[in-house]
Amino acid sequence: MRRLPCNLVMGKAVWFCFFLLIMTLPVGAAKVVIMAVEEKDNYDALNSMKSFAEEQLRPAGHEVTLIEGDRPVKHHFTGLVEALKDADLLVLFVRRRFLPPDQMEAIKKHLVKGGALVGIRTANHAFIPRATDVVDASTQVTWPEFTESVLGGRNTGYETKGLPYKVTVAPGAEKSPLLAGVKVENLLGYQSLYKVLPLSADALPVLIGTVQEVDTPPQPLAWTRNYGAKRARVFFTSLGAPEEMKSPEVRRLLLNGVNWALE
Repeated sequence: MRRLPCNLVMGKAVWFCFFLLIMTLPVGAAKVVIMAVEEKDNYDALNSMKSFAEEQLRPAGHEVTLIEGDRPVKHHFTGLVEALKDADLLVLFVRRRFLPPDQMEAIKKHLVKGGALVGIRTANHAFIPRATDVVDASTQVTWPEFTESVLGGRNTGYETKGLPYKVTVAPGAEKSPLLAGVKVENLLGYQSLYKVLPLSADALPVLIGTVQEVDTPPQPLAWTRNYGAKRARVFFTSLGAPEEMKSPEVRRLLLNGVNWALE
């Protein structure tokens, strides 16, 4: 039998090992940045996102950086600018925060270059000040247009005040990949159905919330759209209250949203 030169054998061995290494790497692994804030009106977002990162995102192979807001001071997200430089996806779960100019610019650059976004519940009013909020224009930047221009919905209040509401599949979304593995019949909204209509023309609703005990119009609960010239993928859901985040169905929906946004 002819024997191969040693260096050729070693070369093949190295390439074979490299091939095995590539095959064992997580498929679709991405750099994910999560922005969350711990405060009484933000639905325990920080703990929910820590759990989501540990139980869903990291096991899927994603590299996750959790940026906790208000440290060292309110409206400040230490490390955000650096983290977003090469991020594939931003997960946003904050409410009424007015960022330093460089941090807000980092978010805008992420989206402009086509970086994906997943917005959860209070992201609906992430950068909108109330009439009573005091904003220091010299150090803080608001972005009230974010809700409509990026997320593709509105922020006009609540249909309910904590009354549970029914969740159903939006017409035409029955085969949406966002609902893969999600038992919609087990979904129940617990905390205030957001008024988000009308959605942008290009938004595709996935779930609808309906309050049966009160005569109020149904509202989209989750939808997808694209933003900007690079068509950044955007997924938003107004689900995200603590009771909802304990649901395997909501967790799966969010993971599906992450996967869709990263395609």
